[in-house]
Amino acid sequence: MEHITLLLAIVVVTALVFDFTNGFHDTANAMATTISTGALKPKTAVVMSAVLNLVGAFLSVEVAKTISKGLVNEDGIQPEVILAALVGAILWNLVTWLVGLPSSSSHALMGGLIGATVASIGVSGVNGEVVVSKVLIPAVAAPIVAGIAATLATKLTYKIGAKTSEKDTAKGYRVGQIASAGLVSLAHGTNDAQKTMGIITLALVAGGSLAPGSNPPVWVIVSAGTAIALGTALGGWRIIRTMGKGLTDLQPQQGFAAQTSAATVILASSHLGFSLSTTHSVSGAVMGAGLGRKGGVVRWSTATRMFVAWGLTLPAAGLVGAGAEYVARQGQWGVYVVAAFLAASCVAIWLVSRRQPVDHTNVNEVEADAEPDGVVTTAIAAVTPPPAGTVAAVADEDLKTTIPAPAPTDPAAPPATAAV
Repeated sequence: MEHITLLLAIVVVTALVFDFTNGFHDTANAMATTISTGALKPKTAVVMSAVLNLVGAFLSVEVAKTISKGLVNEDGIQPEVILAALVGAILWNLVTWLVGLPSSSSHALMGGLIGATVASIGVSGVNGEVVVSKVLIPAVAAPIVAGIAATLATKLTYKIGAKTSEKDTAKGYRVGQIASAGLVSLAHGTNDAQKTMGIITLALVAGGSLAPGSNPPVWVIVSAGTAIALGTALGGWRIIRTMGKGLTDLQPQQGFAAQTSAATVILASSHLGFSLSTTHSVSGAVMGAGLGRKGGVVRWSTATRMFVAWGLTLPAAGLVGAGAEYVARQGQWGVYVVAAFLAASCVAIWLVSRRQPVDHTNVNEVEADAEPDGVVTTAIAAVTPPPAGTVAAVADEDLKTTIPAPAPTDPAAPPATAAV
């Protein structure tokens, strides 16, 4: 193993903490739809996802190269900059997890790195062309492409199964969901685990432990893959609830279409070295699947809050990263202050989350203050004919409530005369 100083050790540990938060923050990407449709039990789903994340971490290093060699200039970057970037990314991950919003761990990391780099050596330290071509463009394109693909795939699945009984169709697609969820987990390992590998490699280069341009060492690949797998096994239940129940109500056919579309986009991006947001891809696919089913609906209020979080990710993590870099550059005491602030913030957020815990036992419950159906959904329900037999039952019930029961007759009373 390369020579590691105390500062580098702090940076590496912090990077692995980020990788851990990335794991439970993004578990929803692979398993939310599988859990919400009942294809897998919650605990089984997250353990399966964790194992496949670990496997995926060993399949490619292209995205790691983008982070370590392309996003910022290695010359002039100090380990303190990497530490500050990780602080911004971790805090944004935890805040969005606390409120149950699916946001991009990848963009949080990049925002923190860009902010800390600009605060340290100026705008010249950031490779703008790489940011645009391999970060910003994929950020916009990924949810659109995945959403369109999922919409078309959903329509196709319903068309293919139109003459098959709903029970048999649902059973088959639940099996397909398990396979597609595994593919998303594998894809997540090939993309998101690479980002931590890249950031650790960049820190090692900045600290003089690796030559510029080096690929991630084997121990970095193993540790990053293990950290993200452990985080995934923990389960990010708050975000799973939002992704599985908060955006739209999914049937097994839709879940299969969404996961397959997202996995295809993520794997293609990993092959090309694009530092793609798996959250954006899966969220776009889930919304596309919701729109692809006739009568399906997307809860746009929840989606709007999610879009706002996406837009704030880069600048928010960047500002925190820049502030942390300013403190860390003051000397050794500054590094300790930043590390202590991060630890205290993590504990505080965890304590707040315990007030309303979400775990595998209640992840599929809809919150009491969940968004009601929108105007369009209500209008559709108002003009949709009720199922056969419902009209008669309602009419019969109305008669029972509007026609009073006959009063008991008095034998001494004269016979009543029927009114004509």
